[in-house]
Amino acid sequence: MGFSLKAYFLVALVVFDISCMVFIKDVEAAGECGKTPIRSAAVSLSPCLGAAGNAKAKVPPACCSKVGALLKASPRCLCAILLSPLAKQAGIKPGIAIGIPKRCNIRNRQAGKKCESYTIP
Repeated sequence: MGFSLKAYFLVALVVFDISCMVFIKDVEAAGECGKTPIRSAAVSLSPCLGAAGNAKAKVPPACCSKVGALLKASPRCLCAILLSPLAKQAGIKPGIAIGIPKRCNIRNRQAGKKCESYTIP
């Protein structure tokens, strides 16, 4: 009798664990960047690395086009990328990087909106 109770408990635990993994995967898939994982979205902005760490660096045209497309598709995604641990590891300074849309002369950049404690110029 004790064995069958343990078996039921083990099966219930496995089912619960699988359910949690599926739920967490669904939650991750519906993040600030839509179904695109934040890591992939961040990698797409690799042309911006120099400009994201140095306010005096020239912003490459490839960076401007990537940021413009990202802001058009998912404006909150840029904020999520800039505040991610991945961005910090890459040496991105959010206070500088948040100004890239302005430095690129992107018109629909949501000026004045907050990204944590940073205001989009």
